[in-house]
Amino acid sequence: MRAADESKEPPVTIAPPLSPVPQQRPQAEPRVNPRSAPTTPVLTVDLAAVGGAYRQLRAALPGVDLYYAVKANPSRAVLDVLRGEGACWDVASPGEIEAVLAVDPDPARISYGNTVKKPADIAHAHALGVRRFSVDCDAELDKLIARAPGATLLVRITTSGAGADWALGRKFGCDEVTAGRLLARAVTHGHPVGTCFHVGSQQRDVTAWDEPLMTTARLRAVVRAHGTDLAVVDLGGGFPAHAADPTPDVPSFGRAIMAAVGRYLGPDVPPLMAEPGRGLVADAGTLETEVVLVSERAGRRWVYIDVGLFSGLAETMGEAIRYRISAHRDARPLRGPTGDVVLAGPTCDSVDVLYQQHRPRLPLDLRVGDRLRIHAAGAYTTTYSSVGFNGFAPLREVHR
Repeated sequence: MRAADESKEPPVTIAPPLSPVPQQRPQAEPRVNPRSAPTTPVLTVDLAAVGGAYRQLRAALPGVDLYYAVKANPSRAVLDVLRGEGACWDVASPGEIEAVLAVDPDPARISYGNTVKKPADIAHAHALGVRRFSVDCDAELDKLIARAPGATLLVRITTSGAGADWALGRKFGCDEVTAGRLLARAVTHGHPVGTCFHVGSQQRDVTAWDEPLMTTARLRAVVRAHGTDLAVVDLGGGFPAHAADPTPDVPSFGRAIMAAVGRYLGPDVPPLMAEPGRGLVADAGTLETEVVLVSERAGRRWVYIDVGLFSGLAETMGEAIRYRISAHRDARPLRGPTGDVVLAGPTCDSVDVLYQQHRPRLPLDLRVGDRLRIHAAGAYTTTYSSVGFNGFAPLREVHR
């Protein structure tokens, strides 16, 4: 790969905020008989849209192996679709490994990306044939050296998370000096090595990959000084869904990322992988919920719905992920005048308030029994739903 001209910035295109799938025409709202409307709350996932999102990202990142982040939506139907498209797998637990092996029996296509693992879980995964693990500290490396001999070890470097709606904080990753030491230790113990990073979930800055790729280039020199080279560079996740805020489209991310790869790792680029999760499944999912109460509190209009922080919308914590929302009555869109609302869930916990500052706009004539559709909700909803807090059932998922 030839190094890109650093003086040229890749063009950025803002995706249409109402498109359910990037570069597809908005679909008409389905006609539904209100008597047969599904019991809410329910997440409906369009499996064809999942496959389309995978193909679009694959085209935008040529030569990059895509390892689906199973935690985003581990339903069997979603895994089956992605297996058919040729996806590999990023997992975080023995349970996810078992779920993947049920649809894809080849453990060589699994990357154990969680940097916090029990020794027994490492040994179990290695015994099953998993040969790629992530690490970000000496104590975790000690476990891997002892229990995963010969495995490829990816050292995770920290990132700022700037530009992401859901930054990952300081729980994962290490600084450059520590990463260099871990890479050197792993090489001396006979492990192929690589680097990995994550720029933050729902990342909206196409240049967010530049800084960690610059760090990777310097770490590559450390590895080469030990007589070998990086076996893989993991570009992580962060590819966004179409939420309420304007978001660049997938081709814009692809152009920016591949240009940065060329600048910092070219001309002999190591094997590349990425870990898309949200970007593959979020836009395919619509969460339908019923309005339970509309009230005035201290001069503000509050709308309570039958799904909340504990039943699938955990990513509204801190109002980090701001979903697109539409309102319907008898399966027909409500199109009248709108106003700001505070949106809250149904439980008796005071933190179960989804939006107070963001204040989505909903129809002024919204009433009990109307439905809201929360768009781009196919990721991190069913998996975040509690087992039954306050007696409310876990979020149900259906496919079409």
